[in-house]
Amino acid sequence: MRSKCSKLVFRSLRLLADEDGQDLVEYALLIAFLCIAAVAGTHKLATAITSTFTTISTDIANAA
Repeated sequence: MRSKCSKLVFRSLRLLADEDGQDLVEYALLIAFLCIAAVAGTHKLATAITSTFTTISTDIANAA
């Protein structure tokens, strides 16, 4: 039983020390942040475009 526990502890420590997956996690977090920023920016842009078209539509309706 003792050797199984020591093997498990050794494997766990080796996984904690392994940094191969760290880069992948960092890239995933960066992509997630960029996606959130893009969605927020697109929402602001859509609001500005809607406001512009509403203003144009109102001006055309008042001119007629």
